[in-house]
Amino acid sequence: MTYIEGFVIAVPTANRDKFIQHARMADEVFMEHGALRILECWQEDVAKGHTTDFFGAVDSTDDESVVFSWIEWADKPTRDTQMAKLEEAMSTDPRFDPEKNPMPFDGKRMIYGGFQPIVERGKPSPGAYVQGFIVPVPEGNKEAYRKMADDAWSMFEGYGALRLVEAWGDDVRHGKQTDFYRAVKAEDGEAVVFSLIEWPSAEVCNTAHEKMMAEMPGPSADEMPFDGKRMVYGGFRPVVELTRQSAGV
Repeated sequence: MTYIEGFVIAVPTANRDKFIQHARMADEVFMEHGALRILECWQEDVAKGHTTDFFGAVDSTDDESVVFSWIEWADKPTRDTQMAKLEEAMSTDPRFDPEKNPMPFDGKRMIYGGFQPIVERGKPSPGAYVQGFIVPVPEGNKEAYRKMADDAWSMFEGYGALRLVEAWGDDVRHGKQTDFYRAVKAEDGEAVVFSLIEWPSAEVCNTAHEKMMAEMPGPSADEMPFDGKRMVYGGFRPVVELTRQSAGV
């Protein structure tokens, strides 16, 4: 299984084009250091929630949009080795020079962390529509969550999903202002799962959701291995997508 570096970012909506330009330039460096695939996905169907949501996860303002993004590495050792090299590159590579490539968002509110996949089904698909999730799961329920997610893949695939990734928090740190734990109001003894489903299109995704709601009764709260009320979710469209081939490495 791959190793996932997950991010959620609040970007001024007016800076969309600047963000894309900045991300393409900076992400090329990660690809040169061994990343397999990078997606930067701009919010398309993200609603405000009663308890948690993507907006609150990064303290976004009304004039900002949320970006759900991730870097895929071959494994954790590769990620750790290359990130150590990247820290040095960030101080010397002009693509990370804030004067030449200024950051078009508030990096202090960006949340990020390393996640180890526990379920990885299907295959990555260029141009896929992405559903992103952040889920608080009691550490003792890891296997129950893994089994639930793995069992659900046949259903998602039947409705047209192309890929499912459920990645367990592995190197997720607490931040001063924002972090993945605060995003889902994690309680003591809970881990954070970074999850995504890739679909052929938003239309297929929405149709699948409607069918699931009509055809399947939802599980009761007692049957769920996590608190669904604190789960964060939304729909996103990729605006930057790099793979080893597309990046020319």
